[in-house]
Amino acid sequence: MIRISLLPWLVCLSSLAIADSAGYPHLRKQGGVTQLLVDERPFLILGGELNNSSSSSLANMEPIWRRMADSNLNTVLVPLPWDIVEPEENRFDFSLLDGLVKGARKNHLHIVFLWLASWKNGMSSYMPIWVKKDFNRFPRVRRRDGSPTEILSALGESSSAADSNAFANVMRHIKKTDAREQTVVMMQVENEVGILGDSRDRSRAADAAFFGPVPQALIDRLKLGTVPELQARWQKAGSKTTGNWEEVFGPGAETEEAFMAWNYARYVDRVAAAGKAEYPIPMYVNAWLNESGAKPGDYPSGCPEAHVMDIWQVGAPHIDMLCPDLYAANFTERCELYTREGNPLFIPEMNTNDAGARNVFYAIAEKLAIGTSPFGIDRTTPDSPIAKSYGLISQVAPVLLEGEAHRDVVGFVIDRDHPALERVLGGYDVEISLDSVFGHTAQLGYGVVIATGDGRYLGAGSGFRVMFKPVTPGPSHAGIGTVEEGRFVNGRWLPGRRLNGDETDQGWSWRFSSFGQNISKCVVYRYD
Repeated sequence: MIRISLLPWLVCLSSLAIADSAGYPHLRKQGGVTQLLVDERPFLILGGELNNSSSSSLANMEPIWRRMADSNLNTVLVPLPWDIVEPEENRFDFSLLDGLVKGARKNHLHIVFLWLASWKNGMSSYMPIWVKKDFNRFPRVRRRDGSPTEILSALGESSSAADSNAFANVMRHIKKTDAREQTVVMMQVENEVGILGDSRDRSRAADAAFFGPVPQALIDRLKLGTVPELQARWQKAGSKTTGNWEEVFGPGAETEEAFMAWNYARYVDRVAAAGKAEYPIPMYVNAWLNESGAKPGDYPSGCPEAHVMDIWQVGAPHIDMLCPDLYAANFTERCELYTREGNPLFIPEMNTNDAGARNVFYAIAEKLAIGTSPFGIDRTTPDSPIAKSYGLISQVAPVLLEGEAHRDVVGFVIDRDHPALERVLGGYDVEISLDSVFGHTAQLGYGVVIATGDGRYLGAGSGFRVMFKPVTPGPSHAGIGTVEEGRFVNGRWLPGRRLNGDETDQGWSWRFSSFGQNISKCVVYRYD
């Protein structure tokens, strides 16, 4: 049972103290900004997730590794199935794992392994055959009508013990073979857990737990305050501090979802804790996001949705991040939800299309995500939109990561509906708007602007322009001193054209044409 006095250390930060002293990949929080450190240096994940079965064959992966490196990725999210790792109970086969790590290293890439074990998309298809065949030892979900399923119950003690044992062996092996190289930088524990087709498990054990008392650790968190959605449900039911799930939260599918969130969180936390005891690198869980009008069971009920975030944080203290699989159109709103409650943002799945290629700028530079990862990345090519965006971001990443610590960064996507934004950055009011040339205004703009000190700025992107107004004491007007295109090669700035005239509106604005992507530096001066 978790005691409330430990919560400040447990929520989101459980592994930091352990990992920080060990020199393994770990998260570091400074000034409200969380960064991933690899080899003790800030590391921005420019990642992509493989299709589910791509990594099951080392031969199949051979051409994929090279294509990923050529597409400007630095990290690949790679499925690691339980049934391949432990084909017979307590007989482990790490040949696939070792081959995948070797392939990544050969191509100067990092790996985030997806531990596909008890659940994947709410189902249990990746568990070994010796688990699948034993319904007595490894109990399954029962639906409302009493019908059985092949889905493992989150209340199965033997199931969580077997999964935890396998994961501990995996993490022990990764530590033994990779701790020095740090090819593997994070782990995803399970995948999109939750009940589909019903709002909760109706097995005998689940019924007993549902009509039993709500755990005290969760009650204590409710008394401290939680996300508005959960707090409102508790208050509507009378703010009770004892009782079963219906008594504390009221009857309904949302209460059953909260119950499942607690039980999935406890199960997943046991698995993560076993792994961290062997090798405490960052670990996260991902969420299949609910859509407008959907009810628990239409999406996986109990998944780490934003509205049950507190339940997961209390129930799974060994999980460092709750992460959205973000395909939804309201990208910025969902990012905002997943940065509540001190949760660091990482997006393990998103679109690879043009919209995804734009949205990575917002997630990384505005919401300070530790990384992004479009799904099905092995279908992409080096000339794809996401590869081009990653190529741009990878060049400015060292400056970007430095700017994050001082909050001197803005990332954005603008369009005709939201054509401009303002931000105080580096002592100036910075107005960013859609670029316009000869009466033609861009349809879309996206990018990042970083203040680097003394009126100097670095920008990257497409389709926008920047204007400056002083906000600190001194001369009241701002002018564009110089604008210089260029690129970074091995961290060194190589200047290109010096822009002026039409390219800077005769010195009135810093422009990024909508015809392609580019990087440039701008120097601003003041006058009266």
